[in-house]
Amino acid sequence: MLKSPMLLIVLLSAFLSKAQTKLYPIFKNHMVLQQQQKVSIWGEDKANTPIKITTSWGVNVSTITNNEGKWKLKIQTPSAGGPHKIFINGTKLIALQDVMIGEVWLCSGQSNMEMPIKGFHNQPVKGSQEEILNSKNNNIRMYTVKRNPSLSPVNSLSGDWKISNPNNTADFSAVAYFFGKKLESALKVPIGLIVSCWGGSSAEAWTDLQTLKEFKTITIPEGFDVDRIQQTPTSLYNGMIHPLLGYSIKGCIWYQGETNRDRPSEYSALINAMVTSWRKKWNQGDFPFYTTQTAPISYGNNGTYINSAYLREAQLKTSQTLKNTGMAITLDIAQCDSIHPPEKKIVGTRLAYIALAKDYAFNSVEYSGPVYKSMRSIDETTLELTFSGSKTGITSFGKEILGFEIAGEDQVFYPAIAIIGKEINTLLISSPHITIPVAVRYNFNNCAKATLFSTSGLPASSFRTDNW
Repeated sequence: MLKSPMLLIVLLSAFLSKAQTKLYPIFKNHMVLQQQQKVSIWGEDKANTPIKITTSWGVNVSTITNNEGKWKLKIQTPSAGGPHKIFINGTKLIALQDVMIGEVWLCSGQSNMEMPIKGFHNQPVKGSQEEILNSKNNNIRMYTVKRNPSLSPVNSLSGDWKISNPNNTADFSAVAYFFGKKLESALKVPIGLIVSCWGGSSAEAWTDLQTLKEFKTITIPEGFDVDRIQQTPTSLYNGMIHPLLGYSIKGCIWYQGETNRDRPSEYSALINAMVTSWRKKWNQGDFPFYTTQTAPISYGNNGTYINSAYLREAQLKTSQTLKNTGMAITLDIAQCDSIHPPEKKIVGTRLAYIALAKDYAFNSVEYSGPVYKSMRSIDETTLELTFSGSKTGITSFGKEILGFEIAGEDQVFYPAIAIIGKEINTLLISSPHITIPVAVRYNFNNCAKATLFSTSGLPASSFRTDNW
């Protein structure tokens, strides 16, 4: 017999807390669910307890918790709209309010994705004040995953769904917000943005253990490096991606790469493997994965160390080889002395162009700048480059085309003269220093500035025709 009333109260409270219906923590008021899809909702309750979900749009589904008290149900979502209500009835009744149905995108990467609209210390986001003041929009909601590195996969997370308004948006990811804002403006549907990012993080930190076993150069540590937790292989996948698996999304935007600049040769293969793994684990097919090419930065020198260029090349390769992907080029917004370009609106908007064109049937929207396609000699001194990506051709907007270099068999590069050809999407390259040219490079260095664009204003990536 229990003699202590206080002990009885403690034990009763513990029993009740375990017995009550609980939702997985991403399912909260103000959330956005992917439209016209069977989405999963899950949680816990007392073992072998009936669970029933009823929605304001007419769905009624039920199940019984397993012996561990866990449950999961799928509900069919309608076309975009809201606000809706969802009722979960188990040991207790949970009523989710202000639920919107629309398009849900995962937004991940390192500090350029993390950078809020208000900017970092001494590092601005251009136009931030006006954007914050005019950000009231009930159709844009953001869930920011709190930092949680882990050496093994976890099934919990922390965060809240926030509605876009001047009191909330200062702390929103700028790139994610501008991406969502452009989608909402074009689609006129609610947009849900799940932001999971960490400044200074490496690509391998966002990759699961089984996938990383394919890479012999990556060592899985037994503990954290306290000075570089966010670079510990698997740690951010385990704590900040794995807990999101099962929440239905439309696709993902990604802004990461600077931390991997010293290992550019493996970057493309690593990202391809990471994305393939994410897609498999989400079990939603080859969902869209749109990346941002890191902007040029000097890294304190610009001699033979041109890893920034090699990294951009690896990112370009990923966008060309990975199924259902695309890349926003940032060669024209670089500030070579800052790793965080302030033109985040341009980045988010360009990512949205890709999604609108490829996923939402905005067929007249161009989403790619000129992409190097082929090269041929037209005489002993001149090479002709052909580009794809632009339907209406290439331009320099009346300015001199700079940044091109040309080399002969001796592999010595000289500044080149570049002239737009008579045929659409062609460029003529020559130099008085080269008699028989064989290779061309464009802005293939750390610090570079775009001078070649599509007629829609999208820049070409840096590239090279050789593999020297």
